[in-house]
Amino acid sequence: MIRVVLPYHLRTLAKVGEEIALEVDGPATIGSVLDALERRYPVLRGAIRDHGTLRRRPFVRFFACKEDLSLDPPGTALPAAVARGDEPFLIVGAMAGG
Repeated sequence: MIRVVLPYHLRTLAKVGEEIALEVDGPATIGSVLDALERRYPVLRGAIRDHGTLRRRPFVRFFACKEDLSLDPPGTALPAAVARGDEPFLIVGAMAGG
């Protein structure tokens, strides 16, 4: 099981608590976690990644084990602690402005 923590606005959209547990097909990668998340919660399609290109939305960030994975490709393997479910995969709504 992969533990995923969503920001408030996505939790509200998907009607879930702060942390959810997902079964991921195959190796635990950024892309496989997002695929599983969107498959289980179709309302999140397009909110985290663009519908057509599947690229990360500009104000969404990904973190695992205190490491920013936002610019890594979807095939990037997640740290072993995340794959085991010891640590969560964080999806964070980035802030901007001054």
